[in-house]
Amino acid sequence: MNETESGSGNDGRVVFGMRPVEELCRARPKDVAVVYVAEGLRSPELQGVLAVAKDRGIAVEWRPRYLVADLAGTGGHQGIVAIAGAYKYVHVPTMLEAARTAGQAPLLVLLDGLTDPQNVGAIIRSAEVFGAHGVALPDHKSAPITAGAIKASAGATERMSIARVHNFLGSIDKLRESGVKVWGTGAENGVELYEADLTVPTAFVIGSEGRGLREAVARRCDGVLNIPMSGKIASLNASAAAAIVLYEAMRQRSVAAKSA
Repeated sequence: MNETESGSGNDGRVVFGMRPVEELCRARPKDVAVVYVAEGLRSPELQGVLAVAKDRGIAVEWRPRYLVADLAGTGGHQGIVAIAGAYKYVHVPTMLEAARTAGQAPLLVLLDGLTDPQNVGAIIRSAEVFGAHGVALPDHKSAPITAGAIKASAGATERMSIARVHNFLGSIDKLRESGVKVWGTGAENGVELYEADLTVPTAFVIGSEGRGLREAVARRCDGVLNIPMSGKIASLNASAAAAIVLYEAMRQRSVAAKSA
């Protein structure tokens, strides 16, 4: 493990909600100790989750709904909870290697101190949908991969490579040294998103919910992107901005692939 990266969480985790539990069972069945389902719950969606669990050899147990709710710690559990091992973080160089092995230009997302698990989860979902190879976040002053983040990601956390880094600025430097173009996002002045070449190895840095991109982080980037807007609201929230830049990267790469 290099000095800027953290390998894994220390505690087991609870995953709740139909889609997140199903994705966990599909992607990481060996991590799942047991799936608890609220007694009396019936639905086609649940039957699909149970079929995946059975196919993967995962134990399913029925419990009173209040016990399922206690485990989830929230009312949004949809009557199903999985008990799993600690979230397995990876290293940023592993993400780069996976992309290059697949013959693709790396596409990464770095989260600069986001503290809302809902935003973190939503960004991870967008990263997975639009073909990113990994998401990196600091190991302090940042929301970890919590049950809430997993739920907000619709289970994308179980498909996406995620790193926690000790030295955020150092990680940006290492990416640039490895040939990755690092773009900050959210600036009013900067390179317009549609003018940037996102077909090359690229990393987007998404600023936090309150302060946006830190000045020290912006200085470390190769440039800062501006998302053109025509409305009267001056800014987008972090997850919306991330979705837009990731979609544009996917669009450019798709066009380039078709014309190659």
